[in-house]
Amino acid sequence: MKNKKTLLALIATAFTSTYALADIKIGVSLSLTGPGSGLGIPMQKQLQLFPKTIAGEKVTLIVLDDATDPGKGSANARRFVKEDKVDIIYGSSITSVAAAMMEIASEAGTAQVAGSPVGSPAGKDKWLFRLAQSNTVMAHAMVEHMKKQGVKTVGFLGYTDAYGQQWLEAVGPELEKAGIKFVAIERFARTDTSVTPQAIKLTSANPNAILVVASGSGAAMPQLGLVERGYKGKVYQTHAAATPDLSRLGGKAVEGTFVVSGPALLGDQLPDNHPSKKLALDFVQKFEAEYGANSRNQFAGHAYDFQVAMEKAIPLALKKAKPGTAEFRSAVRDSLETMGRTVFAHGVMNWNPSDHWGYTLETGVMTKVVDGKLKVE
Repeated sequence: MKNKKTLLALIATAFTSTYALADIKIGVSLSLTGPGSGLGIPMQKQLQLFPKTIAGEKVTLIVLDDATDPGKGSANARRFVKEDKVDIIYGSSITSVAAAMMEIASEAGTAQVAGSPVGSPAGKDKWLFRLAQSNTVMAHAMVEHMKKQGVKTVGFLGYTDAYGQQWLEAVGPELEKAGIKFVAIERFARTDTSVTPQAIKLTSANPNAILVVASGSGAAMPQLGLVERGYKGKVYQTHAAATPDLSRLGGKAVEGTFVVSGPALLGDQLPDNHPSKKLALDFVQKFEAEYGANSRNQFAGHAYDFQVAMEKAIPLALKKAKPGTAEFRSAVRDSLETMGRTVFAHGVMNWNPSDHWGYTLETGVMTKVVDGKLKVE
């Protein structure tokens, strides 16, 4: 009888230990190849600095390449929820890919934290949270700057995909409120290597400013096309272009460009009373200690903020359930939604049941390319 009790106790201990030590699994889908690799690779680099444990629990990141392909992103998401049984999904770095993953994550009851400004139908983002600023928030900062610059007419040169369309829809009402008119709208694909026809039409319209909506290394090409066609007006770029690639590939052609950005890259230029200054400096110092001076990157900053969010939400979720369970996945979602005001490197976040974007209108920081670097305006 004594031996039987001892055996039962050992079995019970084994099960309890296994349950308590279950890893927290995070499925990560990033564009590490394809046109969006300029966004995904910096995120991957930052995630290599992700902590091995949170609140005493081991954390495992499962990182997959979605190749800037919505179909591949969907396949990654299916693997995460069906095979890997992840507790959280992070991704993608590209809007269209994140959108393709959204329904799968939602059906599985798994929180998806997107590193891109992915849109969703009203009321359909219960399981989706964004780390990138909404295009509306960034468009507000941009149009306010245009007003100060005396801009009266604007041309649009943007992607044909979801990112381009969402920016067109976001900036239109802001321009209308400011009394600024669109005089030409042209689109191009991420895979295009030239925008000559579009540049000719835009240059002929001769707007005071042209808004280029592109991302990463792809943001320089359309602006080069405008310069080659003799455009002399102001050029604005979105926060997806706030990377070293813009100047590295665009050279002198992008000098003087106005770029809206989150504060993560700009910690050393922010006033001391800016709420994100401390974290922005921490992000840059740690990232550049690992990858070299001036390697800071807008998209790596979003991955840094993902860590901040996880380090706040996971301990709250662990009070309700154990990793590897549906209850824990639900608790992570609830914790993200109710964790309250949280300072990120990219601004102040306050997700709530009615707002899974979270950033305020004061988030966007206008910069100008000066000597190849972004300088706060």
